[in-house]
Amino acid sequence: VQLQAFGGGLVQAGDSLRLSCAASGGTFSNLAMGWFRQAPGKEREFVATINYSGGSTTYADSVKGRFTISRDNAKNTVYLQMASLKPEDTAVYYCAVSRYSSDYHYTERAFLSWGQGTLVTVSS
Repeated sequence: VQLQAFGGGLVQAGDSLRLSCAASGGTFSNLAMGWFRQAPGKEREFVATINYSGGSTTYADSVKGRFTISRDNAKNTVYLQMASLKPEDTAVYYCAVSRYSSDYHYTERAFLSWGQGTLVTVSS
């Protein structure tokens, strides 16, 4: 199982950015997927998950209303649309494949495969 995240970059506060994560080496349409992030000097934290079909999502309070997770099972790809970005959103963003089909599991141990991360930097 391989996950490749891309789309990060340097943006200004208030801007939007879309991250993508392409999965290969298996079938993921029956599994939830998620995004986590790790800011400099901090532990990795949950951002968002989406269930196997894309019909249900869960978000961290810090991004709710600004970020949208979606997926395209035909392309084995999950997306994270980020809007109204803030400097505190600066982090390396990781995608992951869940052990479960539901989006209700959002601790790190619920995820069995991780991508390499893509850096998002938001300047003030």
